[in-house]
Amino acid sequence: MSAEIMGDPGPTGRFGQFGGRFVPESLVPACIELEEAFRSAWADPAFHAELDGILRSYGGRPTPVTVCGRLSEELGVRVFLKREDLAHTGSHKLNNVVGQGLLARRMGKRRLIAETGAGQHGVATATAAALFGMDCVVYMGEVDTHRQELNVFRMELLGAEVRSVSSGSRTLKDAVNEALRDWVATVADTHYCLGSVMGPHPYPWMVREFQRVIGEEAREQCRELLHGDDPTVVVACAGGGSNAAGIFAGFADTTASTLVAVEAAGGAAMTTGIPGILHGMRSALMQDEEGQILEARSISAGLDYPGIGPEHAHLGELGRARYESAEDKQVLEAFQRLARAEGIIPALESAHAIAWVIANAGTAALPAGSTVLVNLSGRGDKDVAQVRDVLRA
Repeated sequence: MSAEIMGDPGPTGRFGQFGGRFVPESLVPACIELEEAFRSAWADPAFHAELDGILRSYGGRPTPVTVCGRLSEELGVRVFLKREDLAHTGSHKLNNVVGQGLLARRMGKRRLIAETGAGQHGVATATAAALFGMDCVVYMGEVDTHRQELNVFRMELLGAEVRSVSSGSRTLKDAVNEALRDWVATVADTHYCLGSVMGPHPYPWMVREFQRVIGEEAREQCRELLHGDDPTVVVACAGGGSNAAGIFAGFADTTASTLVAVEAAGGAAMTTGIPGILHGMRSALMQDEEGQILEARSISAGLDYPGIGPEHAHLGELGRARYESAEDKQVLEAFQRLARAEGIIPALESAHAIAWVIANAGTAALPAGSTVLVNLSGRGDKDVAQVRDVLRA
């Protein structure tokens, strides 16, 4: 596998034909400042030592890999879960926001802003802001504030201001729009803590590097469990795609593991989209014939985004990763099945990956007896009330 896979995209921030930096002129200096600050920090052993120390003593890393004995027996494949749901705040998001919080402090910024869909990135950003003594504003679509009321209160409890976005589809895409508008107006003292491998350069690369810890831990853990072998398939859900990029980064250099990202069927940018520009990046996007962005739909608030990160678009174009989708009905079934088989309630986002495993176990995509590593990117506490209402309806 080429060394360029999941490496440094260089100053242009390009992954093949995707990526780049498509922002208003007023934000170009901010993006360049951020890239320079990240390159400096990422080359500094003291920065890594502080980041690793916080993630270990505060965030709970390394997270374990759990062997799913009963589910494996039912499906005829060996199922392993990388337990990002056990990280502090309940998802993989803390890996990225602690890194960006430290970077913001290094740059002299006093205020963090963020977008959020399912609320997990917003909670993590509010947590980092509290930890580092920064002001925090989180933008969240009005639809998602209702779906994720618990996370809204968690953010407020942590001292963040949650601003409900009522424009457009009132979901994640529109929250990103408002966060970008805020950043344009307040860039002198504000850092935009973008939550996924999307947006203008250097965000897709930088967020992937902060999430790389997932894949590096998982590969070492799997080799211990599998007597030196890598898993046959590595699966993760994907909206913007940060948890998938993080775990893929640990396995991208080996063809022994097939990489599979699972989108929401109503937000399947890789399978139904075409190249275009949105939120400062060129990537695969859901568009109509006139190039207007279509509304994405998903039972999970974190996956209703009409695009995917540009590096994912590149990995798909190269054929290094496969991009599949799961229907809401499959996701609900997977949510319940993992809970009943293993006593683990996954986030609805993560349940997309579980749904793919259940649907494909014993097929050519996931042959009987093979090993599959699923990145369980978050826990399902936030989704229990929503799932209860759906199942009782």
